[in-house]
Amino acid sequence: QVQLVESGGGLVQAGGSLRLSCVASGRAFSSYAMGWFRQAPGKEREFVAAFGWTGGTTYYADSVKGRFTISKDNTKNTVYLQMNSLKPEDTAVYYCAARYGSNWYKANEYDYWGQGTQVTVSS
Repeated sequence: QVQLVESGGGLVQAGGSLRLSCVASGRAFSSYAMGWFRQAPGKEREFVAAFGWTGGTTYYADSVKGRFTISKDNTKNTVYLQMNSLKPEDTAVYYCAARYGSNWYKANEYDYWGQGTQVTVSS
């Protein structure tokens, strides 16, 4: 089992920044790959960013590329999502998730999920 706890959400004005954190516990941090997803009201959960399995490769949704950065600190079992130049359309509940599979962009490939943290961007 893997437990994931997100933090760092909040209310920010358009153009601002937030950094989300996700602390993992349970199994060894290196035994799974991490990703971030988000879900806005009335919409399906969508991929935001993820690590691949090799060499620290990272992947981003086109909508956040160049504005968001996923990173991790293996010593703290923590993955981060730095979000810059936020837009109102980034408003959503953000979830971190852990997977054993290789399809980093598919929500149903992820085996464990955090409880989510709300990000609201005002215009």
